[in-house]
Amino acid sequence: MSSSPSPAAVKAYLLDLQERIVQALETLDGKPFLRDAWQRPEGGGGISRVIEEGHALERGGVNFSHVTGASLPPSAAAGRPELGGRAWEAMGVSLVLHPRNPHAPTVHMNVRFFSTTKASGEPVWWFGGGMDLTPYYGYAEDARHFHQSCHAAVAPFGDDLHARFKTWCDDYFYLKHRREPRGVGGIFFDDFNAPGFAPSFAMTRSVGDSFVDAYLPILARRKDMPYGERERDFQAYRRGRYVEFNLVFDRGTLFGLQSGGRTEAILMSMPPLVKWRYDWQPEAGSPEAALYTDFLVHRDWLQA
Repeated sequence: MSSSPSPAAVKAYLLDLQERIVQALETLDGKPFLRDAWQRPEGGGGISRVIEEGHALERGGVNFSHVTGASLPPSAAAGRPELGGRAWEAMGVSLVLHPRNPHAPTVHMNVRFFSTTKASGEPVWWFGGGMDLTPYYGYAEDARHFHQSCHAAVAPFGDDLHARFKTWCDDYFYLKHRREPRGVGGIFFDDFNAPGFAPSFAMTRSVGDSFVDAYLPILARRKDMPYGERERDFQAYRRGRYVEFNLVFDRGTLFGLQSGGRTEAILMSMPPLVKWRYDWQPEAGSPEAALYTDFLVHRDWLQA
């Protein structure tokens, strides 16, 4: 593969990845995803694949987008004044899955490619992505399996990548106003373009390709566990944290809204049922309290 950036190759991979993930989820859930292709007046478009009221998935989306613009939005130009106002191109697959069963964790994954040019004509590009797990009732074996999958995805590309990307994920998916992690983490990377296009693309493909094996065994293990109104109530309360992060901190959400993206596709990450309470605290020694003490902490899950 050439070392020069190849947006066409990235796009072909992303479309195939979206299809493979949707097929795997449809096989597990038993309900088909709807397909909604859309066009963006400013340039580009995408394909939203969405499931609502499935058997295992209460709501979820696996979206592909490929959008272009004449002027880089503030969220992408932050820290790069030389790129402000430049024409740009962005594409990616982004997914969020909210299972019905409170014992099954919510999951997020995305892989994306961004390119633009400096005023001199010099190309500027990077990859980004990762995946993270947000449980409501914690299971160490699930967290361990997820992190082992993340490690296996990036280990062939550098001994230091997993530690770097895990720390990046822990720091990024952190609700500063709550002073708590969103979940048990995973990996996260952005602005990744070293040591060149071909190896960067290969590493990003490895992350995308690892998602099915990282998450579907967990969902299969938890989707039929018994639960009651107490567990659903706590799930709805904790889903509020997910909403808070996505609307206040998430860089992808801000970029999508600022760049005139399709609102339905951008906000498909929102859970279907959510609750907020004033200053609620879990009962000491309860399974709900264990989420905070044992799982919403930064730890080495590979050794758990």
